[in-house]
Amino acid sequence: MTTRKAGQSLSDDPSLPTDPEAGVDDERDEPVRPRVSVDLPPAQIHTVPEDEAAVSIDNVRVDPLSVPSTGEIITSVAIDAAMGDSPSYDPPARQAHTGASFGAPADTAYDQSRRGRMRGEASARPEPATMLTADRLLENKRGSRVVPEGRWPKLLYTVSFGAINRGDSAKVRAYKELTTKIDKPFEGGTRFVPILTRKGGVGKTTVTALLGMALADAREDRIIAIDANPDRGTLAERVSKQTRSTVRDVVTKASSIQGFTDFSTLVSRDETRLDILASDTDPLLSEAFDEDDYNVVADLATRYYSIVLTDCGTGIVHSVMRATLQRADSVVIVSGGSVDEARLASETLTWLEANGYGDLVRNAIVALNTATQGTNLVKLEEIESHFLSRVREVVRIPYDPLLAAGSVISFKDLKQYTRDAARLLASLVVEGLPSRRGA
Repeated sequence: MTTRKAGQSLSDDPSLPTDPEAGVDDERDEPVRPRVSVDLPPAQIHTVPEDEAAVSIDNVRVDPLSVPSTGEIITSVAIDAAMGDSPSYDPPARQAHTGASFGAPADTAYDQSRRGRMRGEASARPEPATMLTADRLLENKRGSRVVPEGRWPKLLYTVSFGAINRGDSAKVRAYKELTTKIDKPFEGGTRFVPILTRKGGVGKTTVTALLGMALADAREDRIIAIDANPDRGTLAERVSKQTRSTVRDVVTKASSIQGFTDFSTLVSRDETRLDILASDTDPLLSEAFDEDDYNVVADLATRYYSIVLTDCGTGIVHSVMRATLQRADSVVIVSGGSVDEARLASETLTWLEANGYGDLVRNAIVALNTATQGTNLVKLEEIESHFLSRVREVVRIPYDPLLAAGSVISFKDLKQYTRDAARLLASLVVEGLPSRRGA
């Protein structure tokens, strides 16, 4: 019989079996509890080298030039993997409502940057209005495509459910490129473009209306065409009249015109947003529209319009011509397709050069109206080659039944080739205008 000392457990008794499966005698007071001991090597303590010092970059602005470099710089970043799973984790949205900021102390000055905040998280400091940008507020839907324009590209895009997008057709791309040229922005005041001719009946007023409509249809700013004929002009008859006011009314009411609303009551506007100011129509007037009157009207137009077209009267020696040319940034010379009409247009260029306007001649555009009589009997390419030796460009204006009627012109109802010619003329005129005043 084995005796135990006080405080001695059964496991310390060497006479008892150590096999766990040996069991315990029912007569014993306590069950057998096996013990397993494992010898582990001592834990290695990692010593951080001096060149691996951790740098906190959360809230400290560090000047790279002030940090001494001893070779490769290693930055240690601690990541709490259980942060999102922890029951006590406070999401950024909740932090925003409690006044806490994500990654920055509450007293940090606001630097107008959202790099340190997650999406939807409020800033600890009030944000200025400049932070409400389109990139921040508008949803960027990836995969969204613009439907191509043009018959076949659009058809192919539709039948393929958007899988095949060949882009716009060549015709549509050319149209958009021309529109971009016409819509060239200007800085520093109004641009003046007079339309001249020495012979009546060659389509000067029609060309003025076409040019103005093409400009107003493609541009976002305001365009006006002024009928500066000293006698009786017909420019206002090319659009639906909305007022009976003329240039004489503008001169009379000049002191009372305080804004564009007052000025707009004196002009007529067509579907392309072209404003037209009519000439004097009263045959009983004792005084014709002269240089001083034109300057009054032009000064008012510079307040509200980006481009002013001036439909000059027939001839080049009347009283309004000098004031018109002094303000001109470019000129358009209208010529018919006959021999005498082309010769008179060329003589107009000669007169301009002789009177000190050689720069306007070199930058001029000749609008060759092919709807006049005799056009089919002459060689238009020879007329073009003559003018190209003196001016910047020549544009043919084709025959159109709507123009030949001499009545109201609806730009959208013109033939496609007529609208194309008008847009080409507009793009060339705008190309010759300075983007900045004095450029």
